[in-house]
Amino acid sequence: MSPRSRNMPVRGWQSSFLPVVFSLFLAAFVAFIVVLIAGDALYVNAEALRTVVTAPYIRHALWMSTWTSLTTTALSVMFAVPAGYILSRYRFPGRTFADAIVDLPVVFPPLVAGLTLLVFFNQTAVGRWIESHGLRFVFQPKGIVLCQFLISASYAIRSAKSAFDDIDRRLENVALTLGCTHWSAFLHVTLPLARGGVLAGAILAWARAFGTFGPLLIFVGSFRGRTEVLSTTIFLEQSVGHLEVALVAALLLIAIAFAALVAIRVLGGTPRVKL
Repeated sequence: MSPRSRNMPVRGWQSSFLPVVFSLFLAAFVAFIVVLIAGDALYVNAEALRTVVTAPYIRHALWMSTWTSLTTTALSVMFAVPAGYILSRYRFPGRTFADAIVDLPVVFPPLVAGLTLLVFFNQTAVGRWIESHGLRFVFQPKGIVLCQFLISASYAIRSAKSAFDDIDRRLENVALTLGCTHWSAFLHVTLPLARGGVLAGAILAWARAFGTFGPLLIFVGSFRGRTEVLSTTIFLEQSVGHLEVALVAALLLIAIAFAALVAIRVLGGTPRVKL
């Protein structure tokens, strides 16, 4: 076979064979997920739905999930923008180590995250000093935010870094030659261009925080009316045999996660800009 023939595009039935076969795999996986969710939805009854809508303890859990996850998102973005920019734009000693540490909470088993927090505040000198000076996290609502931040901030930082990576640095250099300071160039050029990626990371961090379960159960428990969130409500309802109520709450979490993923795709990240 000549080099020219090897570089020629595939024609005829072979040109459509590959996408058809691969599409079957995609369709099978999508159908698997859709069938699971649809089957669960058909299992729900009106009484369980009414309980989720009207029960005060579920409304409280939903409110607790909402305000803690929004607080966590704000903290995550506050760290994500400067941390993502530094990792994207600068090379410094220990950068590879820092970059790996940023991703470490992503691969943490959830129970490990909660256990490390519990041991830190209960067993280490620094943790006990923090607790003794009035800043209590163990079995407190503030601990929910701390758990959520530990396991979700990495997503926001990574998304922000990717957004800054996609911005042509020459745009910043042009702004500097036109009289902007580094701070002004960042605020008026870099950050607006990275806005889509930063917002996508914020939504992803929020969805991750909203559905947190394992670390919370270890670090703050699930005390009804105090530290119970929607994810722990699912566990509690299922453990006492209220499977239908737990399922309705679970479907609510799935809907929220799906909406977050759609929002991320609508934002679309940051396009590359070339001069």
